[in-house]
Amino acid sequence: MGRIAAPFGVRGWVKVYPYTERSASLLEYPRWWLGRPDGAAAWREATIEASEVHATGLAVKFAGCDDRNQAAAMCGQEVAVERAALPAAGENEYYWADLIGLDVVNVQGAAFGQVREVLRTGANDVLVVKGARERLIPFIADVIRTVDAPARLITVDWGEDW
Repeated sequence: MGRIAAPFGVRGWVKVYPYTERSASLLEYPRWWLGRPDGAAAWREATIEASEVHATGLAVKFAGCDDRNQAAAMCGQEVAVERAALPAAGENEYYWADLIGLDVVNVQGAAFGQVREVLRTGANDVLVVKGARERLIPFIADVIRTVDAPARLITVDWGEDW
């Protein structure tokens, strides 16, 4: 849901860059978990004491983080929330986490590989698909034909040589 980027001031505040569409929406989740997906830092629940919404993200003060050194030690950790706390995705809406790992084929049946990540470009989201080679496929209605999450398959209108 976000990433702790840097200390903010000297009293234990940190800068948080949300992955959400609106920065402030991350504050709607009362329980945050902090950690590293690679396991370098065990996931732990964090309590927010105070927060501010800024133009490029959030400034957050966590309970128990009282100085700049403690804040600096948190840099690089990811912010997660429990899946049950998330609202259901609407029709033709998907959480990025649900797209990662899905197989991608084109309408002609050529297998492109699996979605490894999703990038936000400003104009539209882009699937990073890795197979025999890496492909960047725009996640737009003209290209994405179907997303069948139960079958773990995305069908795209995308040329094999593009």
